[in-house]
Amino acid sequence: MVDDEAGVRKALQRGLRAEGMDVITAADGPSALRLGQTGSFDVLLLDIMLPGLSGYRVLQQLRAEGVKTPVLLVSAKDGEVDQADGLDLGADGYLVKPFSFVVLVAQVRAVLRRAASEGGKGPLRVGGLVVDRAAREVRWHEEPVALSPREFALLEVLVGRAGAVVTKDELLRAVWGDEQAATRNVVEVYVGYVRRKLDAVGAGEIVRTVRGHGYLAADPLAPVGPE
Repeated sequence: MVDDEAGVRKALQRGLRAEGMDVITAADGPSALRLGQTGSFDVLLLDIMLPGLSGYRVLQQLRAEGVKTPVLLVSAKDGEVDQADGLDLGADGYLVKPFSFVVLVAQVRAVLRRAASEGGKGPLRVGGLVVDRAAREVRWHEEPVALSPREFALLEVLVGRAGAVVTKDELLRAVWGDEQAATRNVVEVYVGYVRRKLDAVGAGEIVRTVRGHGYLAADPLAPVGPE
């Protein structure tokens, strides 16, 4: 969810999380583009008037790069031309401020349903790393990275939530299927395996440890921290 107003970001993040959604926020156009390029999100809620790069330009660039993540544009502009421009650039919906939170949630869920009905999983990207979910392959700047099925599943989870911290318990549930199926130490071991294989091709900085919390997948060239 991208908006340059801190109050709006916090309110929508709190509300959407209460609806069971995992929400990552950004405050400007370049950050929105960087996160959107990962292809790891189910839907992007994108304000049009953003510092650094407008929502229109972010959407245009994502579509030019083949990123098919559904995008809902948000704007105070309610003109027909503005809405038509956004839809022509590849937006999946257009919300006019001020809007009802109930309507926002309904729009998001509708977009998610449409995306689910179309099926298929596109590749995930963080920096030069590509996780091809359809082919079950990983590449770093087109150089293949050989991973075991378990290692692939672990990296897929981390890259699928790029920019967000994933706890050991969450990895246990997602990769092993049950928190009781393995121990947190096993998670550490497998993260180590993945790191060594990424490090061998120069991508070791992709997976970071956030001490006391878990692990984070991030572009090594892009700083990650509080807004």
